[in-house]
Amino acid sequence: MAERVGAGETRLVERYDGVTIGLHWLTALLVVLLFVMAEVWGFLPRGTWLRHQLQVFHVSFGILLTAVLVFRLLWKATAGRRLPLTGRGVIDRAARGLHHLFYVLLVLQLVLGWAFRWAQVEEFTFFKIFDVPQILTDPSAYRSTFGMLHNYVAWTIIVLAGVHALAALVHHYLLRDGVLRRMLPGV
Repeated sequence: MAERVGAGETRLVERYDGVTIGLHWLTALLVVLLFVMAEVWGFLPRGTWLRHQLQVFHVSFGILLTAVLVFRLLWKATAGRRLPLTGRGVIDRAARGLHHLFYVLLVLQLVLGWAFRWAQVEEFTFFKIFDVPQILTDPSAYRSTFGMLHNYVAWTIIVLAGVHALAALVHHYLLRDGVLRRMLPGV
């Protein structure tokens, strides 16, 4: 696809495949949704119906994010389209490093989320469709550590996602190199 970049200049812009684009935006949506739910229930009194429901949905959407991330990693490793970098040395290395860091943090966050839920010894279901069995032998010993780490990693992911979004906007509006368009659906 040819794209007009500026002052009469046109550059060929390759796009990611539809599955990669869909998985990217679904991951982003789930991460933001999970973060917002956790922050909102923090303001609600303990024992309230709404707080409990937000926690139940948080767990279910966390399980869904786990499935999406596993599929995304498998897709990336086997069939996902790989595009060339921008050719801007340091920027390319930073972008690649940030993407790898995102994957590491997302996997870590999901492992911590599962471990934290097991340590809470509470209902662990996927939208009431199936139960996740308990596997920790002495879960209470780890509860506060898992919860604290899960929270720190969540904030780290959200801050880095903000940096990632800001970088995409810089590419789009200042560098005008078509990098953002490669990941936009339906463009």
